[in-house]
Amino acid sequence: MSPRENPFGQVLVALVTPFTADGEVDWPGVEQHIDDCITAGADGIVVTGTTGETSTLTDPEKLRLVEVGKSVAAGRAKIITGGGSNETAHAIHLYKQSEKAGADGVMIVTPYYNKPTQAGVLTHFRMIADATDLPVILYDIPGRTGIPITYETIVRASHHPNILAVKDAKGDFAEVSRVLNNTDLMYFSGDDTNVLPHLAIGATGLIGVTANITSTPYRTIVDAVNRGDLATATAEHKRVEPLVRAVMTHVPGTVAAKYVLHGLGRIGSPRVRLPLVGPEDSEAYAIETSLEAVRDIPGADFSNFRPDRNAAAGGALPKVPGTTR
Repeated sequence: MSPRENPFGQVLVALVTPFTADGEVDWPGVEQHIDDCITAGADGIVVTGTTGETSTLTDPEKLRLVEVGKSVAAGRAKIITGGGSNETAHAIHLYKQSEKAGADGVMIVTPYYNKPTQAGVLTHFRMIADATDLPVILYDIPGRTGIPITYETIVRASHHPNILAVKDAKGDFAEVSRVLNNTDLMYFSGDDTNVLPHLAIGATGLIGVTANITSTPYRTIVDAVNRGDLATATAEHKRVEPLVRAVMTHVPGTVAAKYVLHGLGRIGSPRVRLPLVGPEDSEAYAIETSLEAVRDIPGADFSNFRPDRNAAAGGALPKVPGTTR
């Protein structure tokens, strides 16, 4: 298949949304965090995705995150809007508004909870892709949505001119290889532990949670793979593994990433919105223990790490609840 131009970047951060202690969006904190990620090596920022707590953001917050992202990036990185909706009409409306707000692309998650047939999944994707001129990434994460995007559906979706890529959090490498052999879709690793394996079989890049802490190792891995230097990519993969374990194995990635960022002094509060809550003591201890194995990772200096379990405790109820309209 002929290669397509990549409009998304290769090192994409699944951005956390910094909140104040009472659960409101910390807009100066958002600006600083986006700038930090880009400075560290990211060339794409996914706002309002799973890690950004899309389920508890309002539509106005989602659109402002796109606007703020575009302003801060100033051409240095692409701004992709994630999330979507399990209501096709709402998803279409949201992505149209995101395009007006300046998004460079959209990431459409498989419809969740409804458990549609694959025909319904395909129709959902096609109708959204029809409604926008932006390039589309399909987000395949059956652990959260309840259903996968099957190989046949991915191939059929690939014929749509706006559907250019898949974010894979399914981890079926045989299927990824099959899709890459039979379509011209790009693949992005959606599992921080599998970034290098995905790249090794032909993926374009990653959309990572751990990259909130530092994008630099992923820039190193991607650049090394691009030039065929597997030894350097493997060494960096091994070096970043303890950080990935700290962020991705003990609590939801959003919770751990905010806990770590706050302990590093990079965001003002580790607060998440309910029903997410901060780590309990045993979970915080597990995160901190994993971080003890982190050594010499650019952008991840833990010599002055000061975690605050009290600040992270519980979850917040924002003043305005997220709604479908």
